[in-house]
Amino acid sequence: MLKFHQIILRKFLLIFSALFIVVGGIVYFWTKDFYIEQSKNSLLHNIEIISFDFHELSHLDIVAKEMKQKLNLRLTVIAADGTVIAESHKDKSTMDNHKYRGEIMQSDKEKFGYKIRHSNTINKDLLYIAKKYKFKNRVIYIRLAKELESIQDKIFLLGIKISIVLIIFFAFILSITYKMSAQIQREIQKIVTFLTLVAKKQKPSYISSDLSVEFANITKLLTKVSQILTKKDKKKLKYTSKLQASNQQKDDIISAISHEFKNPIAVINGYSQTLLDDQELNPNIRNKFLHKIHRNGTKLSDLIDTLRLSIKLDNGKQSTNFHTVNLHEIILDTVENIKLNYPRREVLIEGDVNISIKADPSLFSVVIANLIENAFKYSEDEVKVKFDENSLDVIDTGIGISKSDLENITSKFYRVHENSWNNSLGLGLFIVNNIVNLHKFSLHIKSQENEGSTFTIKF
Repeated sequence: MLKFHQIILRKFLLIFSALFIVVGGIVYFWTKDFYIEQSKNSLLHNIEIISFDFHELSHLDIVAKEMKQKLNLRLTVIAADGTVIAESHKDKSTMDNHKYRGEIMQSDKEKFGYKIRHSNTINKDLLYIAKKYKFKNRVIYIRLAKELESIQDKIFLLGIKISIVLIIFFAFILSITYKMSAQIQREIQKIVTFLTLVAKKQKPSYISSDLSVEFANITKLLTKVSQILTKKDKKKLKYTSKLQASNQQKDDIISAISHEFKNPIAVINGYSQTLLDDQELNPNIRNKFLHKIHRNGTKLSDLIDTLRLSIKLDNGKQSTNFHTVNLHEIILDTVENIKLNYPRREVLIEGDVNISIKADPSLFSVVIANLIENAFKYSEDEVKVKFDENSLDVIDTGIGISKSDLENITSKFYRVHENSWNNSLGLGLFIVNNIVNLHKFSLHIKSQENEGSTFTIKF
């Protein structure tokens, strides 16, 4: 396949050849007609001069010979009956009657007659011009003839000159065309290189051209396309990163769920196997083992309930039962239930025992329980629960939360990874935040690393 500039050059040469032939043909025929017309006028002029020199018919042969010698023209004088009176190139007595020659007959009807034909007398192509005159009451025809070969020579020389001029002109046009095609080729190559990089996903962000308006518009559109593709790739990369993060989160969740479920199941399996293997086990030890099995079974049930609650809250399908409840009573009941699992931990409650709020007591107790248990996990001292008619605070003096974790701590399945010993599902604060929002309350967290955290619910 040819390159663009090669196609242009071929087309140009084809057009040049066609134009050269057409122009050459036009110039040739135009020049030929021009020289023939000039020759006709010249011959007529010479005939007029000859007519003035006529004195006696006997002198015509001498005039004819002089015409041949001086101007290399053939002179023939013809009588009205067609008899040749004088001839410059041949013996007139041997010549045929000329009455019916075309130029002679035409001169009878018009001012002069002319004809181009081959002369058998001198065996050459001639241009004949004849004119009728009255000489001493006699009608005679003076005819001059010029060889066409001399006309052709002049036409040929002129044609060569015109051809040289045309060739120079077209060479100049060709050089300009070649430069233009080279510029176009460079611009096209630049566009091809740009598109190749785009296809290889090595996307350049900008391309421009000042060769023409068309190329400027093309490069402008290509720049827009490249920028659009770059934006799409960035979005795709961002989505891929999110997907990878989501997959990592999924792996973490599976790991957390596996760990959370594995321990209680291992305890249940271990103690139950011991009970099955030793039928004569001490009753006190048997009773202790059964309590441990029951406690871990309850823990598994609580984990499942937590997962189900998070799904319902996430999908907006959790049913609610709002009514006015005593805040102190909910806090007290929740703390008593928590202390069953944390018998050695203390919770300090401060607030007016008569404060009431409109809430779903079951869901709000989940909020308080999660906040206190979360404080137990990240601190070793007592936990404070302070409340008034505007808010409720759960305060600990534990390890605190970093700024980066604070931004995501209420997200679903988010866990503080630095605390590898904590294998919770990462649902506690997610559930808290959703229940708080369900009550039209708001959750605020203040924390300082190594100093502690304060979780505030504003009513």
